[in-house]
Amino acid sequence: MNLLAWHARKRELLDAWGDARRILLVRLDSLGDVILTTPAIHAIRESQPAARLTLLASSVGAQAGRLDPDLDDVIVYDSPMSDAWLELPQAPERELELVAALRQGEYDGAIIFTSYHQSPLPAAMLCYLAGIPLRLGATDDGAGSLLTTRHHWPPGLYHEVERALNLVGVVGYRTREPELVLRVPASVRRAVHRRLNASGIDPERLLIVVHPGCSMPARTYAWQRFAAVADLLVQRLGAQVILTGSGQEMPLAERIRSRMEHPALSWVGQSSVGELAALIEMADLVVTNNTGPAHIAAAVKTPVVDLFAWTNPPEQWRPWRVPQRLLNRPVPCRLCYQRICPYDQSCLDISPAQVVEAAGSLLEEAHAPAQAAGAML
Repeated sequence: MNLLAWHARKRELLDAWGDARRILLVRLDSLGDVILTTPAIHAIRESQPAARLTLLASSVGAQAGRLDPDLDDVIVYDSPMSDAWLELPQAPERELELVAALRQGEYDGAIIFTSYHQSPLPAAMLCYLAGIPLRLGATDDGAGSLLTTRHHWPPGLYHEVERALNLVGVVGYRTREPELVLRVPASVRRAVHRRLNASGIDPERLLIVVHPGCSMPARTYAWQRFAAVADLLVQRLGAQVILTGSGQEMPLAERIRSRMEHPALSWVGQSSVGELAALIEMADLVVTNNTGPAHIAAAVKTPVVDLFAWTNPPEQWRPWRVPQRLLNRPVPCRLCYQRICPYDQSCLDISPAQVVEAAGSLLEEAHAPAQAAGAML
């Protein structure tokens, strides 16, 4: 193809994306990944207000998708292509059924969101088989005809939010508001408020959410230290502590509570993602690992202390546009991308006192504007 024909083809594809009215958005990994994609989804909605937007996401990621008002529909698909599902059983009929369902959707285009180390090509193959005519993804690998628009990531480290916005910008979708999108329904917010009142939470005292779990062991701060952190939050800051997590993390929460000297409430295994978002929205602070609730906190603008292991670069994965403290230690094995750490998590060798000191300074910083505004009245 000569240069003139290449430019003509590019213009033709841009026009086709501008005319697209049924768009499939593919993000197959976890909760936080979907949340970090919401500004790009908003860019599509802002650029194509009449389009019907459907998210194809994992069972975990779909929970965040259902809190995004820019989406019209969510399809659940747990994929063997995702790092989040390493033990997914081999079942080719799962993919065949998905292809059939996507074909019935009659989508005009599919945008495949991936992090820098993931390939969009397996998902692009599914979309190709489903007859979706426009397929956008980012890869430096040879894509053949699987992608009708192949994007190359620009050099350097970019936040995942910026990467997703950069991808949709290739076909002309942009937004003036690159904020995370997570809308907590008013009914859920009221229910969580009633639940807090019924549990005896004092609205005049600090409320801190501690989320000790993580799907990646290498990114998980030691449970004994989480117990000490929770106790120090009560002792030094006078805080009320609520532990959160999935049902699978109930044994973890009970170990932490049994080790604590002070009482803490546990909502582990007792709340939906919407209820967790409402709770975090009402809290003064969140203390967690580099995992989904850190991004929920960013979406609802609650300050977060993030015990951020050096498995991944913080430039790409830190909480987006929210007051924060990222805690870790410099180590020679940084950016290991390991699921299980072979070095006793030396990058997370942070004392509980350091965590609580970071929490205290972050709370002072977050409350300073409100105090200044009160003094001016």
